[in-house]
Amino acid sequence: MTDKVREATGFQEQAGYDESIDLRTDFVMVYGLNDTTAERIGRWREAGYRVHLMTGISWGTYQDYLDGRWDGAGHWDDAQTTADGKPILHGESTDIPYMVPTFGFTEYLVQKLRPIIGLGVEGIHLEEPEFWARAGYSESFKREWQAFFKEPWQPPHSTPEAHFRSGQLKQHLLSRSLDRVTSVLRDEALGQGREVHFYVPTHSLLNYTQWQIISPESRLRTLPSIDGAIAQVWTGTSRTPNVYDGKVAERTFETAYLEYGIAQDLTRGTDRRMWFLHDPIEDHPDRTWEDYLANYRRTLVASLLHPGVSRYEVAPWPHRIFNRPYLREGSTERELIPPDTATSYLIAMNSLRDLDQPDVRWAHEGPRVGIALSDTAMFQRWSPGGGEGGHYDGLQDALALEGRKQLHFSDFYGLALPPLYEGQRVAPVQLENVIDTPDALDDVDVLVLSYEFQKPLAPSIHYALAGWVNRGGSLLYVGNGADPYHEIRSWWTGRYDTCADHLAEALGADSTRDDVQPVGRGRVRFLAARPADFTEKPAELVAALRELAEAGGHTWQPTNWLAVQRGPYLIGAVLHGTHVVEGTYLDLLDPRLGVVHRRELGPGDLTWLRDLSYDDATLLASAGRIVNWHQDSASITYTCEAPRGITVTTALRLPTAPTTVTVDSHYDPETHLLHLTHPSSPTGTPVTITL
Repeated sequence: MTDKVREATGFQEQAGYDESIDLRTDFVMVYGLNDTTAERIGRWREAGYRVHLMTGISWGTYQDYLDGRWDGAGHWDDAQTTADGKPILHGESTDIPYMVPTFGFTEYLVQKLRPIIGLGVEGIHLEEPEFWARAGYSESFKREWQAFFKEPWQPPHSTPEAHFRSGQLKQHLLSRSLDRVTSVLRDEALGQGREVHFYVPTHSLLNYTQWQIISPESRLRTLPSIDGAIAQVWTGTSRTPNVYDGKVAERTFETAYLEYGIAQDLTRGTDRRMWFLHDPIEDHPDRTWEDYLANYRRTLVASLLHPGVSRYEVAPWPHRIFNRPYLREGSTERELIPPDTATSYLIAMNSLRDLDQPDVRWAHEGPRVGIALSDTAMFQRWSPGGGEGGHYDGLQDALALEGRKQLHFSDFYGLALPPLYEGQRVAPVQLENVIDTPDALDDVDVLVLSYEFQKPLAPSIHYALAGWVNRGGSLLYVGNGADPYHEIRSWWTGRYDTCADHLAEALGADSTRDDVQPVGRGRVRFLAARPADFTEKPAELVAALRELAEAGGHTWQPTNWLAVQRGPYLIGAVLHGTHVVEGTYLDLLDPRLGVVHRRELGPGDLTWLRDLSYDDATLLASAGRIVNWHQDSASITYTCEAPRGITVTTALRLPTAPTTVTVDSHYDPETHLLHLTHPSSPTGTPVTITL
């Protein structure tokens, strides 16, 4: 738990070092390029951190490039531009546009980042490669269109084909820029005898599609100088409303669960690293402490239900968590973080370092349901004549926005939410991965696929799917062919009415039949329906999935309890109804680390517990980082590190009451637990326990 080389936990921060935000994680990502960068890197390193650098790849304080100070020429024509000729600006800024990643801007980034190599950072993070779907009207983009497609530019929103092609070009430009920056800098670092790793912090494919943004996503797996990614999933992305059973609502836990699920496919099956992001505050400044904490826990537990990942970015911007005031429920006054909330956050952050557990047991061993999601879904986030486009980045009140039906992305959620609310292990699957990753579908029993909101970029996808079905997989295709994007110029047009017809040919199946068809050792069913319809009538999709699962020899048993045990840790969520947990547990969501013997959980309730019967470990949990641990028959000594201003709670297990403890403590002879509390210090609080 004290080895930092694995870089199990980290955070990003643009402020200089301060004891109140010294979270004592393994590494820190110093944010931004300015004249204080070198000083900030040095100071965080002095505090004992492995140091990375993070900066935006699509936006940032790059005014010297825009206004001509960099090379003597202005470059505002490299700003992403909407149809009315206005640049798309980041947040509430007036001079920070999202950039078209031209060759010129890419070379500027290389030169800006080159000095960072000499500062000895362990890694460089190029965050949020983003191109808005509503952009594509700048002069630089028009030139790139001509070069890429060998034909004159078309207004992206003039036809479905123009919009789809615009998305393809945007993804290409972002990928090209990332490849150039990382490859050049890696080569120069190696020439200096240094090894620097490059990572891409990125929203999930699900969120980018929902918010109408194009990003490289699956292309990141093909860029040789990319060493991994951070899945930027947090309250701000996951509380975007969607529809289930006819009701529009925020479903933060369920959406986060699906977001983390698809994000894993950025690195799954490779030796690249993946961190899951949690954000205790999110970007919206006018919510309450109670709201922040509740939704943080929803994303936290959702992430822990994916045991394939055990590295975490525990917070972006700890300065805004611990040093900014926010509202409390029922009050109009803002105040700094409540003490119990601060302790609760730190217990979670420190416990995350222990999640690399080989022993994984699911509470429910039903069929594993995959929902295919392609990069091309990002290219289709506009309905011709629908008038439902526009801008959403998590800062608006989505429930109050009018005309935002498209924001719900009901085509996807209509397929994903019905089996999830049945308690099945649902996981979105990156469709492109089936081409070059032989085991991409090894963890899937039933795959749901639709081309009504996305398209296959190559026919080889269908041959890979046919091979999987022939080996025993079950495929449910949902679609009625009504999507206007079926008619764009692509590999299937002119030969097939829709790409689903080629899928049927590859399978040797009849797409006009409405029953389960055997294919080798597997099976397929074609369901002629709009995926979005199942947000109104989910039972119809569940019936089709159940039929396929049972035909494949699986038992479809509905449950309201989605839970997994990772070593000693029980993580679970109640989807609806109630569920009772019984045993002897330590509650890791309780700032006092209380003991749970029986707990009845209601709809939407979450839990993260440490099973006290799993092992006989002495150290159980703490709001601080425990270092210099020494235990013998006479005493226990250790040092506890935590950011200044926190009340630290630590739970130990001892067979008998200690003789002396150098900090405040309470021993419970029934549970054999010793709870210790003391003020925090990032340099460490020494603790001695005489046995």
